[in-house]
Amino acid sequence: MTSAPLIFDRTLQRRRMERALKGGYTDFLLDRIVEDLADRLAAVKRRFPQAVDIATPTPAAALALANSGMVDSIVRVANVSIASAMVDVVADEEALPLSSAQFDLAVSVMALHHVNDLPGTLVQIRRALKPDGLFLAAFLGGETLTELRQAFTQAQAQLEGGISPRVAPFADLREIGGLLQRAGFALTVADVDRVTVRYGDPLALMRDLRGMGLTNSLQQRSRLPLRRPTLIGACETYIERFAADDGRVPATFDILWLSGWVPHESQQKPMRPGSAQTKLVDVLPDRSRST
Repeated sequence: MTSAPLIFDRTLQRRRMERALKGGYTDFLLDRIVEDLADRLAAVKRRFPQAVDIATPTPAAALALANSGMVDSIVRVANVSIASAMVDVVADEEALPLSSAQFDLAVSVMALHHVNDLPGTLVQIRRALKPDGLFLAAFLGGETLTELRQAFTQAQAQLEGGISPRVAPFADLREIGGLLQRAGFALTVADVDRVTVRYGDPLALMRDLRGMGLTNSLQQRSRLPLRRPTLIGACETYIERFAADDGRVPATFDILWLSGWVPHESQQKPMRPGSAQTKLVDVLPDRSRST
């Protein structure tokens, strides 16, 4: 069995998240996603007696579930040991200590983009769900932070003569649906919500990223401190290439949404080839005769 590539330094990532939580988590993006999560669940129109929230940085998703009236009990799994009345289990997303067929619903918000073994984590989540259980998650992917990535790449190439990754790679939407199916989910759906946030300057964006625990935790990152000329060059490039007429700069956040159900006999299934009762030729107009 081939092990997953180690893209992220998970220990460093947890320290970055602990720092963000202690300093006051920057939650504007998470709150937007949680509101969307509540709307998506409301459209399902069913109850989920036992739910689990996997590694959402704050209790926001668990609170939304509790207030929805759709669940009876919620287990919150956190990947950092920050004290919270709503944390039931502290564990890594890649090693979830959950029993098989334990939950009716699993949600995760703003967490899975830093998992090295995403296929393995999805398999663990599917096993923790009961038959006909629902998994619903949202995390960063696609073209997230493309402006910042381009600015740093250009500044490093010009000032340092080489490139060290400063912005994490993100999963592509086209790959995600396949991962859900490989993990054993049925009726899978993957879509993207693109959010563009406008900042007064690139440093304001970087402060928000720090407040979300999203600063560089790549295994292949440079261990040398970021040079001041490179930072200034990246900011200047960002402004030159992307600033609007009013001087503000955009930052792209692509939120990938995943949903899938654990297979159950009650779910709709595609028809078997040849099982249709009506032939297509019987309902199409006969165009062989002249008018």
